[in-house]
Amino acid sequence: MPNFIIKTHQKDCCYNGNRIFILNKGMNSGKPSKEPFTNSFVIQFQNEEDTETVYWLAYSLWKANFWHPSLIGSVIPFLRIQDFKNGFNKKVNQMLQEHEQHLKQVQALRLLEQKENKLHQNIALINEMRSAILNWYCKNNFKNLKTDVYETIYFISNRYMEK
Repeated sequence: MPNFIIKTHQKDCCYNGNRIFILNKGMNSGKPSKEPFTNSFVIQFQNEEDTETVYWLAYSLWKANFWHPSLIGSVIPFLRIQDFKNGFNKKVNQMLQEHEQHLKQVQALRLLEQKENKLHQNIALINEMRSAILNWYCKNNFKNLKTDVYETIYFISNRYMEK
């Protein structure tokens, strides 16, 4: 069973060991991160395995908008630490009962995150190609359109293959 401590993050406090931070203000409340947020809770762990297991549980709860019903406030909604502790502990216990299924889902989530990152890289490459092609028109040189476009695509494609 993962052993962890949930506290409110203090701005100038340094934490030793394994920990994750959970955003507690705004509509993204519940969002986990390895780096501290200004308004967040910190969850400290004994070992790296527990950290990874609970990180992906927190990520799943955040993506599913699990914390939205617990948000308080009309202008800037926030999540109370006691509400977070109660809901999070229940979900951790439930995850432990279905640990094998949780591990499979974590593996699938990691794969999806890798695919998403690759897709973002491809979109950036497409935008760069588009920009290079459109910048050609700014040169007002319409003589070698076909050659220049192919050279640009070849250059950018080769750069992409190097990454």
